[in-house]
Amino acid sequence: MPLSVTPYLVAKGAEKALAFYVQAFGAVEEFRMIDPGDGRIGHAELTIGTSRIMLSDEYPDFGAVSPDTLGGTAVTLHLATEAVDADVARAADAGAIVLRAPADQSFGERTATVMDPFGHRWILSQTVESVTPAQMQKRWEDEASA
Repeated sequence: MPLSVTPYLVAKGAEKALAFYVQAFGAVEEFRMIDPGDGRIGHAELTIGTSRIMLSDEYPDFGAVSPDTLGGTAVTLHLATEAVDADVARAADAGAIVLRAPADQSFGERTATVMDPFGHRWILSQTVESVTPAQMQKRWEDEASA
Protein backbone atom coordinates (compact mmCIF):
# COMPACT_ATOMS: atom_id res chain seq x y z
CA MET A 1 0.00 0.00 0.00
CA PRO A 2 1.17 3.56 -0.65
CA LEU A 3 2.63 5.46 2.27
CA SER A 4 2.38 9.10 1.22
CA VAL A 5 1.83 11.59 -1.59
CA THR A 6 4.33 14.37 -2.27
CA PRO A 7 3.69 17.09 -4.86
CA TYR A 8 6.43 17.46 -7.46
CA LEU A 9 6.40 20.95 -8.96
CA VAL A 10 8.13 21.95 -12.18
CA ALA A 11 9.05 25.59 -12.74
CA LYS A 12 10.78 27.67 -15.35
CA GLY A 13 13.51 29.05 -13.12
CA ALA A 14 13.42 26.55 -10.24
CA GLU A 15 16.09 28.49 -8.33
CA LYS A 16 13.83 31.56 -8.25
CA ALA A 17 10.88 29.34 -7.33
CA LEU A 18 12.79 27.96 -4.33
CA ALA A 19 13.56 31.50 -3.18
CA PHE A 20 9.91 32.48 -3.62
CA TYR A 21 8.61 29.56 -1.53
CA VAL A 22 11.08 30.40 1.24
CA GLN A 23 10.00 34.05 1.28
CA ALA A 24 6.27 33.58 0.66
CA PHE A 25 5.47 30.42 2.60
CA GLY A 26 8.35 30.01 5.04
CA ALA A 27 9.63 26.94 3.20
CA VAL A 28 12.90 25.34 4.21
CA GLU A 29 15.11 24.08 1.41
CA GLU A 30 16.38 20.63 2.38
CA PHE A 31 18.70 20.10 -0.59
CA ARG A 32 19.10 20.55 -4.33
CA MET A 33 20.87 18.62 -7.07
CA ILE A 34 22.34 20.60 -9.96
CA ASP A 35 22.47 19.12 -13.44
CA PRO A 36 26.20 18.95 -14.23
CA GLY A 37 25.46 19.35 -17.94
CA ASP A 38 23.69 22.68 -17.89
CA GLY A 39 23.25 23.91 -14.30
CA ARG A 40 19.49 23.40 -14.08
CA ILE A 41 18.00 22.21 -10.83
CA GLY A 42 17.40 18.56 -11.56
CA HIS A 43 15.81 17.90 -8.19
CA ALA A 44 15.22 19.84 -4.99
CA GLU A 45 13.27 19.17 -1.84
CA LEU A 46 11.73 21.67 0.53
CA THR A 47 9.41 21.52 3.49
CA ILE A 48 6.54 23.80 4.34
CA GLY A 49 5.46 23.03 7.88
CA THR A 50 5.42 19.24 8.02
CA SER A 51 4.90 18.75 4.26
CA ARG A 52 7.58 17.93 1.73
CA ILE A 53 7.50 19.31 -1.80
CA MET A 54 9.82 18.33 -4.62
CA LEU A 55 10.79 20.75 -7.38
CA SER A 56 12.81 20.86 -10.58
CA ASP A 57 13.45 22.97 -13.61
CA GLU A 58 11.74 21.94 -16.82
CA TYR A 59 12.93 18.74 -18.52
CA PRO A 60 10.57 18.47 -21.51
CA ASP A 61 12.31 15.32 -22.74
CA PHE A 62 11.06 13.60 -19.54
CA GLY A 63 7.62 15.23 -19.68
CA ALA A 64 8.52 17.63 -16.86
CA VAL A 65 7.02 20.93 -17.98
CA SER A 66 5.80 23.93 -16.02
CA PRO A 67 2.36 25.56 -15.96
CA ASP A 68 3.90 28.34 -18.09
CA THR A 69 4.65 25.86 -20.86
CA LEU A 70 1.25 24.17 -20.51
CA GLY A 71 -0.64 27.47 -20.44
CA GLY A 72 -1.93 26.94 -16.89
CA THR A 73 -2.44 24.28 -14.27
CA ALA A 74 -5.35 22.03 -13.33
CA VAL A 75 -3.88 21.39 -9.87
CA THR A 76 -4.32 23.54 -6.79
CA LEU A 77 -2.17 23.12 -3.70
CA HIS A 78 -3.94 23.53 -0.36
CA LEU A 79 -1.81 25.25 2.28
CA ALA A 80 -3.20 25.06 5.82
CA THR A 81 -2.20 28.09 7.84
CA GLU A 82 -2.97 29.79 11.13
CA ALA A 83 -3.13 33.35 9.73
CA VAL A 84 -4.55 33.51 6.20
CA ASP A 85 -4.64 37.29 5.90
CA ALA A 86 -1.02 37.77 6.95
CA ASP A 87 0.18 34.83 4.87
CA VAL A 88 -1.62 36.05 1.75
CA ALA A 89 -0.08 39.50 2.24
CA ARG A 90 3.40 37.93 2.59
CA ALA A 91 2.86 35.84 -0.55
CA ALA A 92 1.69 38.91 -2.49
CA ASP A 93 4.71 40.89 -1.28
CA ALA A 94 6.91 38.05 -2.56
CA GLY A 95 5.29 38.23 -6.02
CA ALA A 96 2.15 36.08 -5.90
CA ILE A 97 -1.03 37.29 -7.59
CA VAL A 98 -4.08 37.25 -5.33
CA LEU A 99 -6.86 35.56 -7.29
CA ARG A 100 -9.37 35.48 -4.42
CA ALA A 101 -8.97 37.69 -1.36
CA PRO A 102 -9.32 36.15 2.10
CA ALA A 103 -12.94 35.49 3.03
CA ASP A 104 -14.81 33.34 5.52
CA GLN A 105 -16.47 30.29 3.94
CA SER A 106 -19.60 28.37 4.96
CA PHE A 107 -17.53 25.23 5.52
CA GLY A 108 -15.72 26.77 8.48
CA GLU A 109 -12.54 28.04 6.86
CA ARG A 110 -11.17 31.43 5.91
CA THR A 111 -9.61 30.96 2.49
CA ALA A 112 -7.81 32.85 -0.24
CA THR A 113 -6.36 31.79 -3.57
CA VAL A 114 -3.04 32.97 -4.98
CA MET A 115 -1.06 32.19 -8.12
CA ASP A 116 2.66 32.02 -7.57
CA PRO A 117 5.02 33.62 -10.13
CA PHE A 118 5.63 30.16 -11.64
CA GLY A 119 2.01 29.38 -12.49
CA HIS A 120 1.12 27.20 -9.50
CA ARG A 121 -2.20 27.93 -7.78
CA TRP A 122 -2.45 27.79 -3.96
CA ILE A 123 -5.44 27.92 -1.64
CA LEU A 124 -4.43 29.24 1.75
CA SER A 125 -6.87 28.07 4.40
CA GLN A 126 -7.38 28.74 8.08
CA THR A 127 -9.94 26.84 10.15
CA VAL A 128 -12.19 29.34 11.93
CA GLU A 129 -15.08 27.04 12.91
CA SER A 130 -15.52 23.31 13.37
CA VAL A 131 -18.23 22.18 10.95
CA THR A 132 -19.43 18.62 10.32
CA PRO A 133 -19.83 17.31 6.77
CA ALA A 134 -23.62 17.34 7.25
CA GLN A 135 -23.51 21.00 8.31
CA MET A 136 -21.32 21.83 5.31
CA GLN A 137 -23.81 20.20 2.94
CA LYS A 138 -26.78 21.96 4.56
CA ARG A 139 -25.07 25.35 4.37
CA TRP A 140 -24.21 24.77 0.72
CA GLU A 141 -27.80 23.84 -0.07
CA ASP A 142 -29.08 26.89 1.83
CA GLU A 143 -26.71 29.18 -0.10
CA ALA A 144 -27.76 27.64 -3.42
CA SER A 145 -31.44 28.19 -2.71
CA ALA A 146 -31.02 31.76 -1.45
